[in-house]
Amino acid sequence: MNIHIINGPNLNWLGQREVNIYGKKTLADLKKDWQDYGVKNNLNVKTFQSNCEGAILDYIYSTVNDADGYILNAGAFTHYSFALRDCISGIDKPVIEVHISNPESRESFRHTSVITPVVQGKICGFGVKSYTLALASFLED
Repeated sequence: MNIHIINGPNLNWLGQREVNIYGKKTLADLKKDWQDYGVKNNLNVKTFQSNCEGAILDYIYSTVNDADGYILNAGAFTHYSFALRDCISGIDKPVIEVHISNPESRESFRHTSVITPVVQGKICGFGVKSYTLALASFLED
């Protein structure tokens, strides 16, 4: 099973920015954790990160024939990217929305997700474990 984990803007600064919210693990640390989890559970985990909305759309479209599902932490694009919402809505693959923090417990502008209505599920507030929970959801089917 091919699962693609996509991280949006500013997530390349994990471990350096707002460690009180996002933790001390870097994106490189997390990629290793996800790869290890994949090996143990017979999942082929592929990762991508971009600060550019169009690059994320291009990545999804270029991998859709190879993917069994996606885990997406869209970062700030969560709150306003109708292009990303339309992309997710237009593919026939499960997408799990993931957030390290709980957006609903933070600033009011983070309370709205334009992608939630078109994803299979949403996991948030469990720190970086949110990704592992999302990976585990693909093992349930």
